[in-house]
Amino acid sequence: MPTVALSPVLEALRGDPEERPAVDLAAAAGLRARLETAARGAARVTPGLRVGAGGLRTRRTATAPLAAALRGLLVASALRLLAVGARPQSPGTLLTAWRAAEGDSPLALASDQLGAEERARLESDVAAHVATLRARLGSVPPTWAPRTAVRAHQRLAGGGVVLRDVVDLMVGTTLGPSAAVSLLDVTTAPLGEDDERVARYHALVQTLRTATVPLRSAVLSTATGELWCLEVDAATLERAVDELVAVLGAPAMERAA
Repeated sequence: MPTVALSPVLEALRGDPEERPAVDLAAAAGLRARLETAARGAARVTPGLRVGAGGLRTRRTATAPLAAALRGLLVASALRLLAVGARPQSPGTLLTAWRAAEGDSPLALASDQLGAEERARLESDVAAHVATLRARLGSVPPTWAPRTAVRAHQRLAGGGVVLRDVVDLMVGTTLGPSAAVSLLDVTTAPLGEDDERVARYHALVQTLRTATVPLRSAVLSTATGELWCLEVDAATLERAVDELVAVLGAPAMERAA
């Protein structure tokens, strides 16, 4: 059977298997110790603090417009299908399926108010983003153990601070002698400096969650097709801690969970 060529995105996530670093099981303890100190101070000011990747963004905005929020959700739905080798359904079918499963959340109820023209524009927009995603991502080998919407919660300061995270696509496992897990965030907006911070945050939370340093953390824009891919090493993780400590030390009103 001929070997299927990997897309540039998958090549970036995989790297050269012969040059992967040995699995690092020691870094997590030191990173956690630094965060515990900052978390204890933050928990005294804001008990029960919850922090997510949004807290690393400096370009804070109000709630995303309805069309943008729905576009992100539907592209995520398409990613889940692509990751298992399935062809994404039409945007209209994706929207109908999401609405049926969503219940009566505020976003779902708001989506019911879309007019015919608004819905048509949304479906056209989603179709373009999904086409970019398909072209850039390609076919993910099932041997890579792809999983989507991977959630994580890490408790600090005895639960006084909780780090929350969701990784759109994760591939590889922690079972081998070399680093092999790569993380991919998919955004429907053009890439900016904030996306690097989010990619580092994903790598940090993954390290804390599994006590194993991942190989790479990347972000793909379906608006432009651009990919940013970070090697996860000690410097990457220390910078991620610095950025998170700054968030924990910020006034409560400036934090975004």
